[in-house]
Amino acid sequence: MTSTIGEIVPEAARRFGKRTALVIEGRGFSFLELEQESSRMANGLVAAGVVAGDRIALYGPNCWEWVVAYYAIAKTGAVVIPINVMLTPEEVGFVIEDAGVRAVVASAEKGAPLLDLRGTANLSNVILWGQPVDKGANGFEGWRAGGKPNFAPVHRQPSDLAALCYTSGTTGRPKGAMHNHRAVIGAAIGTCAMAARGPQDRIVSALPISHVYGSCVLNASVMAGSCLIMIPRFNETAVLEAISEHRATLMDGVPTAYYYLLAHPDFAKTDLSSLTRCWVGGQTLPAAKSIEFSERTGCPVHEVWGMTELAGVASANPIIGPNKPGTIGIPYPGNAMRVVDMNDPGKEVPVGERGELMFGGPLVMQGYYGDSAATAETVEPDGWVHTGDVATMDEDGYFTIVDRKKEMILTAGFNVYPAEIERVLCMHPAVAAAAVGAVPDEAKGELAKAYVMLKAGTQVTRETLTQHCRTHLAAYKIPRALQFVTELPVTSSGKIMRRLLSDYDDGSH
Repeated sequence: MTSTIGEIVPEAARRFGKRTALVIEGRGFSFLELEQESSRMANGLVAAGVVAGDRIALYGPNCWEWVVAYYAIAKTGAVVIPINVMLTPEEVGFVIEDAGVRAVVASAEKGAPLLDLRGTANLSNVILWGQPVDKGANGFEGWRAGGKPNFAPVHRQPSDLAALCYTSGTTGRPKGAMHNHRAVIGAAIGTCAMAARGPQDRIVSALPISHVYGSCVLNASVMAGSCLIMIPRFNETAVLEAISEHRATLMDGVPTAYYYLLAHPDFAKTDLSSLTRCWVGGQTLPAAKSIEFSERTGCPVHEVWGMTELAGVASANPIIGPNKPGTIGIPYPGNAMRVVDMNDPGKEVPVGERGELMFGGPLVMQGYYGDSAATAETVEPDGWVHTGDVATMDEDGYFTIVDRKKEMILTAGFNVYPAEIERVLCMHPAVAAAAVGAVPDEAKGELAKAYVMLKAGTQVTRETLTQHCRTHLAAYKIPRALQFVTELPVTSSGKIMRRLLSDYDDGSH
């Protein structure tokens, strides 16, 4: 039985051997090849002095080298620290110092600026893949050429620290969420079970594997014996072509991926008939878009939910069971969720009422590394974690995210949730995507402003969309300003960054 990350690939190689495990940019790797390549890398790391418990940062885009390095680090018993590719060298420097990183494994482009950081805290080694490799760095390719293809994973306990996953740091310095092997493996097992993933599946994903959702899908695919068709960076054409060419059975993505796919001129022309189910997570996908995708493809979309503090995906609309568009489904087996009073986490609210979503179970992080104060603010003494999401629960135990607690707009004393307005705007047939942010108002404190992307070849007026909102929303929720845009600010994982919407503001109303 697989109980640690280091055991994932050896067990998969034993079970699935020469079957294709990974396809990226036209290159395929069998499960056996992943086992051999990660063993060569692990031998190189050990030769460089890496021992169990060391912190090793992994910094680069979606590529096969990242996958090999991830499993190699785990095999050595070291703690892997996946770093968001959008972070600057200065921000990476903070992570290196904060976590006491011993070595960095990175793409040549991302890692070269870090060579000068050697000597910072515990950093002694920078290992680069790709070309050119700067003088003073260890070459990934050299280890591949000379490394032995066999490596027995260093024994670790399920309770041992496996990964340090740093938050985005949008409200200050990023914090390192500590995950043990049990949590990472549990998230992968739950992802396999809730989506019924198996050896028959060919999965298309453009999720960044440095993000907990992407790495969770990676681990689940390898453990289930599925073939993962990895897209280096989301591109509508590349995703559509991959689904058609590989006869993909499953797609993982974030809401913006579905927005762009639905609006693409080739969407209706592409053969997507092989898809049997799709997953969407990272942010709430308006039910109207989920239904539109299902109606146009015949493939159901199952919304899922998770967070950095939970080692990945933690709830889902199950494949076997009711699928309720607009909800995040039910918690993974062995875990639990509840909705509590905003001011009293010990008091659950009645079915249908809004409150803060709390999560409990083995997927909860061990805490924030070196930050006991932040840990105490986020995790209750009984182990339940504050998600920061406002949610409701229905009579079937399915949960619906209303919005992020911190992104609520306060208009003349009324709580206005951007996601609720976005869901309504996305119901309009001309709207490809929408995001809502707050703008200051002297009389009412804050007002909602909508930023709307239209589908290609469509036209609609601000007045028409405002009237559409009046039909579905209370008067105080209607956006007081509306601006048409050609793009929306997104993170590396594809989440819409509402805090940056003001950068797009043209003063229109």
